[in-house]
Amino acid sequence: MKKNVFVAMSSILVLGAALAGCGGGNQAAPADNNAAGNKTETTAPAAGPKVLKLNLHSEPPTADPGIAEDTTSSTIITATFEGLTRVGKDNKVHEAAAESYTVSEDGKKYTFKIRDAKWSNGDPVTAKDFEFAWKRALDPKTASNYAYQLYYVKGAEAFNKGTGKVEDVGVKALDDKTLEVELTNPTPFFLELVAFKTYFPVHQKTVEANDKWATDAKTIVGNGPFKMETWEHKSKLVVVKNENYWDKDNVKLDKIEFSMVEDENTELSMFENGELDWAGAPTSALPTDAIPALKESGKMTTQPIAGTYFYRFNTEKAPFNNAKIRKAFAYAIDRQSLIDNILQAGQLPATGYVPPSMALNKDGYFKDKDLETAKKLLEEGMKEAGISKLPTLTLSYNTSEGHKKIAEAIQDQWKKNLGVDVKLENKEWKVYLDDVHQGKYQVARAGWLGDFNDPINFLEMFKEKDGGNNDTRWENPKYKELLNQSALETDPEKRKAILAEAEQILMDEMPVMPIYFYTQSWVKNDKVDGVIIDGLGAVDYKYADIKQ
Repeated sequence: MKKNVFVAMSSILVLGAALAGCGGGNQAAPADNNAAGNKTETTAPAAGPKVLKLNLHSEPPTADPGIAEDTTSSTIITATFEGLTRVGKDNKVHEAAAESYTVSEDGKKYTFKIRDAKWSNGDPVTAKDFEFAWKRALDPKTASNYAYQLYYVKGAEAFNKGTGKVEDVGVKALDDKTLEVELTNPTPFFLELVAFKTYFPVHQKTVEANDKWATDAKTIVGNGPFKMETWEHKSKLVVVKNENYWDKDNVKLDKIEFSMVEDENTELSMFENGELDWAGAPTSALPTDAIPALKESGKMTTQPIAGTYFYRFNTEKAPFNNAKIRKAFAYAIDRQSLIDNILQAGQLPATGYVPPSMALNKDGYFKDKDLETAKKLLEEGMKEAGISKLPTLTLSYNTSEGHKKIAEAIQDQWKKNLGVDVKLENKEWKVYLDDVHQGKYQVARAGWLGDFNDPINFLEMFKEKDGGNNDTRWENPKYKELLNQSALETDPEKRKAILAEAEQILMDEMPVMPIYFYTQSWVKNDKVDGVIIDGLGAVDYKYADIKQ
């Protein structure tokens, strides 16, 4: 996700994604018709349809894997599409749309054998669907903010930036069942990457026939365990079991019904009244006021995940075009008090950007609530900027009780500690994302959950000023050089040192202000089983079940 994360109550565990069958030039063992690597279970006939009722909190901006950038959209896409690999019940990556693969001795060429599978409309899934999807996401005309995730593929970056040709991109369907991928450099986490949504296939005829295909249940054609049945925008979304899915025997649910209620208190009431089977993360959030009682009751589950909650600064707009002023604002907040008094779910204060499970500097890069340094930096920064007083500033966040409370607390801290007046601005999720991408903000709330288990995933989003998920308008030549250097370094410790130097630059210039590392908390009906929430915070309902 990954992703822009919309939920508030959400720090830190490694995925531990051991890859099934990875090896130089050796044929991977075919899956046993079960992508989770578990034996197929047989169950007695259910008394009735198995329907899981959830709340999605916000309207998904899209169901298109090629342009999706947020956790809300990802939840729906993971249910309705599938990549070459998929994370299974054991939190390991297994073959999915690909039934097997080989890897060249130099680690730069992957050859995937596509299994016999169908799209939800009955058409066969082919290697050409993957080639089309990847090149489409890279096409500048598609304007995918996640196109950079494909830059590990040879020629991908050049094509996306308009300096290379599409035919030079290293992905090619040799025939309907064989996909060949050539990488720029060996990428140890590549099999984890292809389980990510930007690498999912799309149905070419559907995409080319209607540019609005991914916003209407009637026109969405997927290859995942579920298919879209209903999408009543800003109200309700329903997916049902996909009878054409290759592994349908391991899909236990008949239907998932998602409501879209933004108020967390209403959501919790719906859960308590039996209208929902689940409340809270990962698709929404629990009311902050209810957390102590839920924790005390033993009903709440909390899981640390590899993610960071932070604020972005618009570095092209005064006063945050000055690094010292940005750092002053970052140093002037009390993160621990936010956790103790608002969040209350085991989060950790963030004094670095990369989460602890993949930390490059376990001690962080600055002190929490360093008021003396904050005031000194603010004075120096204002002198450099030629101003004697800061105007009223605007802090933007998307609709959520948790985001609102955190923003109010930070607003109060900045007033007390720096004497700065801050106006709060709340927007609906899709509008909020659009405005942030267009630079219509001064300070804006953000969250990032790992797409794969490597620090580069957190650092690469700030590599370029115009990068798809940057939005700070910040760029640093040395930072960029270090990230490029890390891609060529094969020694793990040396590579870690290079990335740590890059994170130091990020924290020295502070285009983003880390606040805390995520945990996810939720309550659920005891009958709900098999929902996978991995160490990166991504959710998969493929194996979910309702015990009857």
